[in-house]
Amino acid sequence: MDRRNFLKRATALGMVATLPRGLWGTPSIEQTVEAAPMTDKLWACLLNLSFNFAGQIKLFGGLRTEFELQMAVWDAAIERMVSNRVNMVFINLDDSVGWHSHPEISLAHSWSHTQLRQQLARLRKVGIEPMPMFNFSTTHDAWLGKYAKMVSSDKYYKVCADLIAEAIQLFDTPRFIHFGMDEERIDYQLSDYIVIRQQETWWADLYFYIAEAMKRGVRPCVWSDYVWHHPDDFFKMMPHSVVQCNWWYTEKFSINDVAIRSYLDLAREGYDIIATGSFDQNNPKSIGNTMRFCAEHIDKGHLLGFMQTFWRPVTETYRQPILQGIDLLGTARTDYENKKKKTV
Repeated sequence: MDRRNFLKRATALGMVATLPRGLWGTPSIEQTVEAAPMTDKLWACLLNLSFNFAGQIKLFGGLRTEFELQMAVWDAAIERMVSNRVNMVFINLDDSVGWHSHPEISLAHSWSHTQLRQQLARLRKVGIEPMPMFNFSTTHDAWLGKYAKMVSSDKYYKVCADLIAEAIQLFDTPRFIHFGMDEERIDYQLSDYIVIRQQETWWADLYFYIAEAMKRGVRPCVWSDYVWHHPDDFFKMMPHSVVQCNWWYTEKFSINDVAIRSYLDLAREGYDIIATGSFDQNNPKSIGNTMRFCAEHIDKGHLLGFMQTFWRPVTETYRQPILQGIDLLGTARTDYENKKKKTV
Protein backbone atom coordinates (compact mmCIF):
# COMPACT_ATOMS: atom_id res chain seq x y z
CA MET A 1 0.00 0.00 0.00
CA ASP A 2 1.29 3.48 -0.87
CA ARG A 3 -0.35 6.86 -0.51
CA ARG A 4 -0.70 7.93 -4.14
CA ASN A 5 -2.21 4.69 -5.41
CA PHE A 6 -4.45 4.42 -2.38
CA LEU A 7 -5.77 7.95 -2.88
CA LYS A 8 -6.56 7.28 -6.51
CA ARG A 9 -8.41 4.11 -5.64
CA ALA A 10 -10.17 5.60 -2.62
CA THR A 11 -11.34 8.62 -4.57
CA ALA A 12 -12.67 6.44 -7.37
CA LEU A 13 -14.58 4.34 -4.84
CA GLY A 14 -15.94 7.37 -3.02
CA MET A 15 -14.18 6.42 0.21
CA VAL A 16 -13.01 9.96 0.85
CA ALA A 17 -14.43 13.37 0.14
CA THR A 18 -12.69 16.08 -1.86
CA LEU A 19 -9.01 15.94 -0.97
CA PRO A 20 -6.63 18.91 -0.84
CA ARG A 21 -3.50 18.60 -2.93
CA GLY A 22 -1.35 18.30 0.20
CA LEU A 23 -2.40 14.70 0.66
CA TRP A 24 -0.93 13.94 -2.76
CA GLY A 25 2.42 15.39 -1.68
CA THR A 26 2.11 18.76 -3.44
CA PRO A 27 4.46 21.22 -1.69
CA SER A 28 2.23 24.29 -2.03
CA ILE A 29 -0.50 23.06 0.27
CA GLU A 30 2.04 21.55 2.66
CA GLN A 31 3.38 25.05 3.15
CA THR A 32 -0.06 26.51 3.86
CA VAL A 33 -0.57 24.33 6.93
CA GLU A 34 2.88 24.76 8.45
CA ALA A 35 3.69 27.63 10.73
CA ALA A 36 6.77 29.73 10.16
CA PRO A 37 9.93 28.22 11.66
CA MET A 38 9.72 28.40 15.43
CA THR A 39 12.52 29.83 17.49
CA ASP A 40 10.96 28.60 20.74
CA LYS A 41 9.82 25.10 21.62
CA LEU A 42 6.21 24.36 22.38
CA TRP A 43 5.59 23.56 26.03
CA ALA A 44 2.03 22.33 25.98
CA CYS A 45 -0.54 20.78 28.27
CA LEU A 46 -3.63 18.79 27.31
CA LEU A 47 -6.81 19.51 29.25
CA ASN A 48 -9.95 17.41 28.88
CA LEU A 49 -13.21 19.32 29.12
CA SER A 50 -15.10 16.02 29.12
CA PHE A 51 -14.24 12.51 30.26
CA ASN A 52 -16.43 10.85 27.64
CA PHE A 53 -13.34 10.28 25.51
CA ALA A 54 -12.23 7.49 27.84
CA GLY A 55 -11.85 4.04 26.35
CA GLN A 56 -14.15 1.49 28.01
CA ILE A 57 -16.04 4.35 29.62
CA LYS A 58 -18.21 1.86 31.51
CA LEU A 59 -15.21 1.20 33.74
CA PHE A 60 -15.05 4.89 34.70
CA GLY A 61 -18.58 5.44 35.93
CA GLY A 62 -20.26 5.39 32.55
CA LEU A 63 -21.04 8.15 30.11
CA ARG A 64 -21.44 11.61 31.58
CA THR A 65 -24.62 13.46 30.66
CA GLU A 66 -23.68 16.82 32.17
CA PHE A 67 -20.67 19.08 31.77
CA GLU A 68 -18.50 18.36 34.82
CA LEU A 69 -15.56 20.78 34.58
CA GLN A 70 -15.18 22.86 37.73
CA MET A 71 -14.07 26.42 37.07
CA ALA A 72 -12.00 26.75 40.23
CA VAL A 73 -9.75 23.93 39.02
CA TRP A 74 -9.66 25.30 35.46
CA ASP A 75 -8.64 28.70 36.84
CA ALA A 76 -5.95 27.17 39.03
CA ALA A 77 -4.59 25.18 36.08
CA ILE A 78 -4.28 28.31 33.95
CA GLU A 79 -2.52 30.17 36.75
CA ARG A 80 -0.13 27.28 37.24
CA MET A 81 0.57 27.07 33.50
CA VAL A 82 1.46 30.76 33.46
CA SER A 83 3.86 30.39 36.39
CA ASN A 84 5.51 27.42 34.64
CA ARG A 85 5.80 29.24 31.30
CA VAL A 86 3.51 26.86 29.44
CA ASN A 87 2.87 28.42 26.03
CA MET A 88 0.26 26.13 24.47
CA VAL A 89 -2.76 24.12 25.60
CA PHE A 90 -4.65 21.51 23.61
CA ILE A 91 -8.29 21.51 24.71
CA ASN A 92 -10.13 18.23 24.19
CA LEU A 93 -13.56 19.59 23.23
CA ASP A 94 -15.63 16.55 22.25
CA ASP A 95 -19.15 16.90 23.71
CA SER A 96 -18.35 19.80 26.07
CA VAL A 97 -19.26 22.70 23.78
CA GLY A 98 -22.76 23.77 22.80
CA TRP A 99 -22.26 22.91 19.15
CA HIS A 100 -24.47 24.93 16.83
CA SER A 101 -24.10 22.38 14.05
CA HIS A 102 -24.93 19.36 16.23
CA PRO A 103 -26.42 20.33 19.60
CA GLU A 104 -27.56 16.74 20.05
CA ILE A 105 -23.94 15.84 20.84
CA SER A 106 -23.45 18.44 23.55
CA LEU A 107 -23.63 17.65 27.25
CA ALA A 108 -26.10 19.52 29.41
CA HIS A 109 -24.64 22.83 30.60
CA SER A 110 -21.76 22.69 28.10
CA TRP A 111 -19.80 25.83 27.45
CA SER A 112 -21.56 28.10 25.01
CA HIS A 113 -19.69 29.67 22.11
CA THR A 114 -19.44 32.86 24.14
CA GLN A 115 -18.06 31.09 27.21
CA LEU A 116 -15.49 29.19 25.17
CA ARG A 117 -14.38 32.31 23.31
CA GLN A 118 -13.96 34.13 26.63
CA GLN A 119 -11.64 31.40 27.87
CA LEU A 120 -9.68 31.34 24.61
CA ALA A 121 -9.18 35.11 24.82
CA ARG A 122 -8.09 34.75 28.43
CA LEU A 123 -5.50 32.12 27.49
CA ARG A 124 -4.09 34.21 24.65
CA LYS A 125 -3.85 37.24 26.92
CA VAL A 126 -1.50 35.38 29.27
CA GLY A 127 0.63 33.98 26.44
CA ILE A 128 -0.92 30.52 26.08
CA GLU A 129 -1.92 29.50 22.56
CA PRO A 130 -5.13 27.40 22.62
CA MET A 131 -5.57 24.49 20.20
CA PRO A 132 -8.72 22.40 19.63
CA MET A 133 -8.81 18.63 19.90
CA PHE A 134 -11.31 15.91 19.08
CA ASN A 135 -10.56 12.23 19.49
CA PHE A 136 -12.03 10.36 16.52
CA SER A 137 -10.47 7.01 17.46
CA THR A 138 -13.27 4.45 17.73
CA THR A 139 -11.91 3.54 21.16
CA HIS A 140 -12.39 7.12 22.33
CA ASP A 141 -15.47 8.38 20.48
CA ALA A 142 -18.32 7.55 22.86
CA TRP A 143 -18.80 11.32 23.09
CA LEU A 144 -20.20 11.22 19.53
CA GLY A 145 -23.29 9.45 20.81
CA LYS A 146 -25.29 7.72 18.09
CA TYR A 147 -22.77 8.81 15.46
CA ALA A 148 -20.11 6.60 17.06
CA LYS A 149 -22.08 3.69 15.59
CA MET A 150 -22.10 5.24 12.11
CA VAL A 151 -18.34 5.30 11.53
CA SER A 152 -17.24 5.77 7.90
CA SER A 153 -20.79 6.52 6.69
CA ASP A 154 -21.89 9.63 4.80
CA LYS A 155 -23.75 10.88 7.88
CA TYR A 156 -20.68 10.35 10.04
CA TYR A 157 -18.49 12.32 7.64
CA LYS A 158 -21.01 15.17 7.62
CA VAL A 159 -21.07 15.36 11.41
CA CYS A 160 -17.27 15.24 11.72
CA ALA A 161 -16.81 17.88 9.02
CA ASP A 162 -19.31 20.18 10.71
CA LEU A 163 -17.61 19.85 14.10
CA ILE A 164 -14.13 20.41 12.69
CA ALA A 165 -15.27 23.51 10.80
CA GLU A 166 -17.07 24.92 13.83
CA ALA A 167 -14.09 24.35 16.12
CA ILE A 168 -11.66 25.96 13.69
CA GLN A 169 -13.93 28.98 13.44
CA LEU A 170 -14.30 29.23 17.22
CA PHE A 171 -10.53 29.09 17.66
CA ASP A 172 -10.00 31.70 14.91
CA THR A 173 -8.04 29.36 12.62
CA PRO A 174 -5.56 27.93 15.13
CA ARG A 175 -2.10 26.71 14.26
CA PHE A 176 -2.99 23.06 15.00
CA ILE A 177 -5.96 20.78 15.51
CA HIS A 178 -5.53 17.37 17.14
CA PHE A 179 -7.58 14.38 15.96
CA GLY A 180 -6.46 11.73 18.46
CA MET A 181 -6.63 8.36 16.60
CA ASP A 182 -4.91 6.30 19.31
CA GLU A 183 -5.55 2.84 20.74
CA GLU A 184 -8.00 1.66 18.07
CA ARG A 185 -7.67 -2.00 19.03
CA ILE A 186 -9.98 -4.66 20.39
CA ASP A 187 -8.23 -4.95 23.76
CA TYR A 188 -9.22 -1.35 24.55
CA GLN A 189 -12.91 -1.96 23.80
CA LEU A 190 -13.67 -5.29 25.45
CA SER A 191 -16.37 -3.89 27.76
CA ASP A 192 -18.00 -1.71 25.12
CA TYR A 193 -19.51 -1.77 21.66
CA ILE A 194 -16.54 -2.76 19.49
CA VAL A 195 -15.67 -0.83 16.32
CA ILE A 196 -12.25 -1.14 14.75
CA ARG A 197 -11.16 0.35 11.44
CA GLN A 198 -8.21 -1.24 9.70
CA GLN A 199 -5.98 -0.73 6.69
CA GLU A 200 -7.62 1.28 3.90
CA THR A 201 -10.72 2.15 5.93
CA TRP A 202 -8.58 3.60 8.73
CA TRP A 203 -6.52 5.63 6.28
CA ALA A 204 -9.57 6.86 4.37
CA ASP A 205 -11.12 8.23 7.54
CA LEU A 206 -7.85 9.78 8.71
CA TYR A 207 -7.43 11.47 5.34
CA PHE A 208 -10.95 12.81 5.63
CA TYR A 209 -10.26 14.47 8.99
CA ILE A 210 -6.92 15.93 8.01
CA ALA A 211 -8.32 17.19 4.69
CA GLU A 212 -11.00 19.11 6.58
CA ALA A 213 -8.26 20.82 8.59
CA MET A 214 -5.79 21.40 5.77
CA LYS A 215 -8.28 23.03 3.43
CA ARG A 216 -8.91 25.58 6.19
CA GLY A 217 -5.20 26.26 6.67
CA VAL A 218 -4.85 24.38 9.97
CA ARG A 219 -2.18 21.79 10.55
CA PRO A 220 -3.45 18.42 11.85
CA CYS A 221 -1.89 16.44 14.70
CA VAL A 222 -2.42 12.80 15.68
CA TRP A 223 -1.17 10.35 18.26
CA SER A 224 1.48 8.13 16.67
CA ASP A 225 0.23 4.69 17.73
CA TYR A 226 -0.18 3.51 14.15
CA VAL A 227 3.55 3.58 13.50
CA TRP A 228 4.15 1.25 16.44
CA HIS A 229 2.15 -1.56 14.87
CA HIS A 230 2.35 -0.87 11.12
CA PRO A 231 5.59 1.02 10.44
CA ASP A 232 5.88 0.10 6.76
CA ASP A 233 2.38 1.28 5.91
CA PHE A 234 2.77 4.33 8.12
CA PHE A 235 5.82 5.67 6.34
CA LYS A 236 4.26 5.05 2.93
CA MET A 237 0.94 6.65 3.82
CA MET A 238 1.33 9.35 6.48
CA PRO A 239 1.70 12.88 5.06
CA HIS A 240 4.51 14.93 6.56
CA SER A 241 2.01 17.74 7.05
CA VAL A 242 0.59 15.79 9.99
CA VAL A 243 2.37 16.50 13.29
CA GLN A 244 3.19 13.32 15.19
CA CYS A 245 2.41 13.34 18.91
CA ASN A 246 4.31 10.24 19.89
CA TRP A 247 3.88 9.27 23.52
CA TRP A 248 5.36 7.11 26.23
CA TYR A 249 4.07 7.38 29.79
CA THR A 250 6.27 5.12 31.88
CA GLU A 251 9.47 6.42 33.43
CA LYS A 252 11.86 3.92 31.88
CA PHE A 253 13.17 4.64 28.40
CA SER A 254 14.51 1.61 26.57
CA ILE A 255 15.19 1.17 22.87
CA ASN A 256 13.44 -2.19 23.28
CA ASP A 257 10.12 -0.36 23.65
CA VAL A 258 8.44 0.21 20.31
CA ALA A 259 7.25 3.71 21.24
CA ILE A 260 10.83 4.76 21.99
CA ARG A 261 12.13 3.28 18.75
CA SER A 262 9.35 5.13 16.98
CA TYR A 263 10.76 8.47 18.13
CA LEU A 264 13.96 7.60 16.30
CA ASP A 265 12.11 6.29 13.23
CA LEU A 266 9.86 9.35 12.98
CA ALA A 267 12.87 11.65 13.30
CA ARG A 268 14.81 9.70 10.67
CA GLU A 269 11.88 9.98 8.23
CA GLY A 270 11.59 13.73 8.76
CA TYR A 271 8.30 14.03 10.63
CA ASP A 272 7.66 16.95 12.97
CA ILE A 273 7.12 15.74 16.52
CA ILE A 274 5.48 16.97 19.70
CA ALA A 275 6.91 14.53 22.25
CA THR A 276 4.35 13.61 24.87
CA GLY A 277 4.59 12.47 28.47
CA SER A 278 2.06 12.12 31.25
CA PHE A 279 1.38 12.40 34.94
CA ASP A 280 -1.49 9.96 35.29
CA GLN A 281 -0.11 6.93 37.12
CA ASN A 282 2.51 7.86 39.70
CA ASN A 283 5.00 8.62 36.95
CA PRO A 284 6.53 12.01 37.83
CA LYS A 285 9.66 11.39 35.74
CA SER A 286 7.74 10.75 32.51
CA ILE A 287 7.83 14.22 30.97
CA GLY A 288 11.38 14.94 32.15
CA ASN A 289 12.71 11.69 30.72
CA THR A 290 10.78 12.34 27.51
CA MET A 291 12.43 15.74 27.24
CA ARG A 292 15.93 14.40 27.84
CA PHE A 293 15.63 11.51 25.39
CA CYS A 294 14.13 13.59 22.60
CA ALA A 295 16.44 16.55 23.10
CA GLU A 296 19.36 14.17 22.64
CA HIS A 297 18.06 12.06 19.74
CA ILE A 298 15.73 14.21 17.61
CA ASP A 299 16.84 16.91 15.20
CA LYS A 300 15.91 20.25 16.74
CA GLY A 301 14.20 21.36 13.55
CA HIS A 302 11.72 18.47 13.75
CA LEU A 303 11.26 18.51 17.53
CA LEU A 304 8.49 21.09 17.78
CA GLY A 305 8.20 20.73 21.52
CA PHE A 306 6.70 18.75 24.37
CA MET A 307 3.24 18.00 25.74
CA GLN A 308 2.18 16.99 29.23
CA THR A 309 -1.04 15.02 29.69
CA PHE A 310 -3.07 14.13 32.80
CA TRP A 311 -6.03 12.05 31.52
CA ARG A 312 -8.26 13.21 34.35
CA PRO A 313 -11.39 15.36 34.50
CA VAL A 314 -10.78 18.98 35.45
CA THR A 315 -12.51 18.61 38.80
CA GLU A 316 -11.61 19.07 42.46
CA THR A 317 -10.91 15.36 42.80
CA TYR A 318 -7.96 15.71 40.44
CA ARG A 319 -6.81 19.26 41.24
CA GLN A 320 -3.50 18.21 42.80
CA PRO A 321 -2.30 15.75 40.12
CA ILE A 322 -3.18 18.24 37.39
CA LEU A 323 -1.29 21.07 39.08
CA GLN A 324 1.64 18.82 39.93
CA GLY A 325 1.77 17.62 36.33
CA ILE A 326 1.97 21.22 35.15
CA ASP A 327 4.83 21.85 37.60
CA LEU A 328 6.66 18.83 36.18
CA LEU A 329 6.41 20.30 32.68
CA GLY A 330 7.77 23.59 33.98
CA THR A 331 10.72 21.78 35.55
CA ALA A 332 11.36 19.98 32.26
CA ARG A 333 11.42 23.30 30.44
CA THR A 334 13.87 24.79 32.91
CA ASP A 335 16.13 21.74 32.65
CA TYR A 336 15.99 21.88 28.84
CA GLU A 337 16.92 25.55 28.74
CA ASN A 338 19.70 25.18 31.31
CA LYS A 339 21.21 22.33 29.32
CA LYS A 340 20.94 24.39 26.16
CA LYS A 341 22.80 27.28 27.79
CA LYS A 342 25.65 24.98 28.80
CA THR A 343 26.13 23.79 25.22
CA VAL A 344 26.28 27.30 23.74
